Amino acid sequence: MVINGVEMREVTLADAAGLAETLRRNRGSMRPFEPYRPEEFYTEHGQLDRIGGLLAEREAGRVRPYVLIDTTTGAPVGGINLGSIALGPFRSGGLGYWVDQEWAGRGLATAAVQEVCRIARDELGLHRVEASTLVDNTASQRVLAKAGFEQYGMAPKYLHINGAWRDHHLFQRLLHDDPPTY
Repeated sequence: MVINGVEMREVTLADAAGLAETLRRNRGSMRPFEPYRPEEFYTEHGQLDRIGGLLAEREAGRVRPYVLIDTTTGAPVGGINLGSIALGPFRSGGLGYWVDQEWAGRGLATAAVQEVCRIARDELGLHRVEASTLVDNTASQRVLAKAGFEQYGMAPKYLHINGAWRDHHLFQRLLHDDPPTY
C-alpha cells in the first residue's frame, strides 16, 4: 500500500538502523504516549532485537508487524502492528501504531489502520480489531474514528505509560459477522 509517498510493508531486520534513527528523533514527542524505553531501544542493536522478536512472533502467527517507509528517501516514518492475534472463536487482534511527528496529520495513520483491518479480515479471517488510547490522546482517537472504530469502554490504570499507570479508552472495529473458520 502506498499513500502520500509512503509505503506500508512488513518490517525486516534491514529496517533496524532507520527505525532507530527515526525513533531517536521522535523520542520527545512520543514520550507522553509510550512506556518507558531503555537507551538500548533507540539503538540499531536494540531495534534488531525488537524486530527479531516481532519476526519470531509473526512466524508463530501472533503478530503482523509493518513499517511505513518514505518512498523518496527510504527512511522509516512510522510503524503499525497487529498483535495479540487470537483465532478460534475469538478471532481478534490488537492494534498499535505511531507516525513520525514530521509526517503527522497527512492521513498516514488512518490509511495504515484501514489497511491492517483489511488484512485482518481478508487474510487472517479476524472478526474484530481492538485498540486503546490514553484518555487525552485525541489525535489517535480521531484516527480510530476515521478508520471505523467505536469506543466501547474505559480501562482505569490500563497501561504503564510515561512513568505512571494511565487510564485508556478502549476501541474496537467489527470486521464481519461470518462464523469462524477453523
